[in-house]
Amino acid sequence: MASACRVVEIWGTARERGERYGAETAGEIRAGVGNYLAQMARSGLTEAGLAELTEAYLPIIEAFDTGHVEEMRGIAAGADVPMAHIVLLNARTELLKMAGNPVLREGLVAERGMDGCTTIIVQPERTANGDLVHAHNWDWKATCAETCVVLRIRGENGPDILTFTEAGGLARFGFNSAGIAITGNYLECERDYRQIGVPLALLRRKVLQEPNYSEAFKSVYATPKSASNNLALSHAGTGIVHDLECAPDETFVIEPTDGLLVHANHWLSPIALTKLRETGVPDSPCTHWRQQRAERLLARRDRIEIDDIRGVLLDQVGSPLAICVPPRPSTMTGTSATVASLIMRPGLGEMELAMMPALGGDYVRYTLESQPAIVQSQATNA
Repeated sequence: MASACRVVEIWGTARERGERYGAETAGEIRAGVGNYLAQMARSGLTEAGLAELTEAYLPIIEAFDTGHVEEMRGIAAGADVPMAHIVLLNARTELLKMAGNPVLREGLVAERGMDGCTTIIVQPERTANGDLVHAHNWDWKATCAETCVVLRIRGENGPDILTFTEAGGLARFGFNSAGIAITGNYLECERDYRQIGVPLALLRRKVLQEPNYSEAFKSVYATPKSASNNLALSHAGTGIVHDLECAPDETFVIEPTDGLLVHANHWLSPIALTKLRETGVPDSPCTHWRQQRAERLLARRDRIEIDDIRGVLLDQVGSPLAICVPPRPSTMTGTSATVASLIMRPGLGEMELAMMPALGGDYVRYTLESQPAIVQSQATNA
């Protein structure tokens, strides 16, 4: 069982936030970087090559948000690691693919970066207490369970943010004090990695910096990307929910049905499926299972409780290819698992997070204001 994530709180200018963050999480940052450097070395990329690649990538990131680059420089300084290592943590999907793609590398100056995940959003009209719930299982390298933190960011010129992320990352999944939440699932199509776009992790951080939902939506919808991704947005104050299935050069919008949105790792938009070719299912053969299993379990409830959502996220029917994945061998990641399961209620300013839930990791409650507290956890095969 993995340990509960610790909270790291940062504030100040972008540089000051980064330095505090890096100093506080230097050990986790080095361990996380080690995981990805080993993976990148298998694609033939050396440390010198990584440095060259990241220097070429930085202008694209800076054009998107100069504060992101400044904060990453601060993290590198605080942790006393090369800047290239912090860029790797924030653009690992893109950089891992570039490492094995000479054409793409030449265009800027393998291995797939797949996350197999399940998102569930329940609008207020379907929840028992009228609070929007935004939940997610993150499936990835099991070793990452020891290098993650909950980052509490005090906004200097924007909303406060609570985000779960790998240490050194600017964001992964989370919500802000304006009630905007985001999670992401891996998607694949034949258009991927033909262009250089903004790293997906930084796009998620951009969303969480926004006080206005429509501006957050625009950031996802209109920003060029290197690879496909599914990004789910919600707004606690109004109950508004959108799922954005993003190809690198085009975005398709899905809305909830009967107050519920579920998304695994395959394209759902009928329009998208007439325009592009689904290529990710062979690498995530349980995606259709997870989609239907979650939908059927939740459809039984007229009013959905938090315990109902926990039960779905912890469901191990069909294991190991289930909604909640126990550690299992993987040619992509070494050992894959459901690394983290999170349930967010942005309107209440709280997140429940269980690390390695298939091994019995408890849900721990984190908020924008207080210290974490254990909730409960019980995986099911029923």
